Amino acid sequence: MISRILVPMDDSEMAQRALAYALENHPDAEITVLNVVGEPSLWGGVATGLALEDDIGEAATERAKEVFDDARELAAEHGIEVTTEVQLGEPSRAILDRADDFDAVVIGSHSGSLVDRLVVGNVTQKVFRRSPVPVIVVR
Repeated sequence: MISRILVPMDDSEMAQRALAYALENHPDAEITVLNVVGEPSLWGGVATGLALEDDIGEAATERAKEVFDDARELAAEHGIEVTTEVQLGEPSRAILDRADDFDAVVIGSHSGSLVDRLVVGNVTQKVFRRSPVPVIVVR
């Protein structure tokens, strides 16, 4: 029985679909929405601006706010509350590090832009191949 689900989310449509799937198919499960903000770097990437912040953790939380607001709104439509968590790091590694605490990971088949998929790599593929728990990939 799946009672604890990790749903990694960014601001993509596929992430929204993954959360909707989890909410619709596992309404009694505890669902945690995880947003991973890439580690700050002066060399580029999504989190480049974090490198200039005084409080990186606070800045990451602020960046995750919109994703979490959307997730809570979708969950509310199903009459369900979700837990939210933000982490810094490489997305697939952060997801895999948290996966052991859950019965399953529900993840979108791909994230944002084509550039993200080419430069950063396919997070879903890495999670699918290396997860210690079952992974449900939603399209």
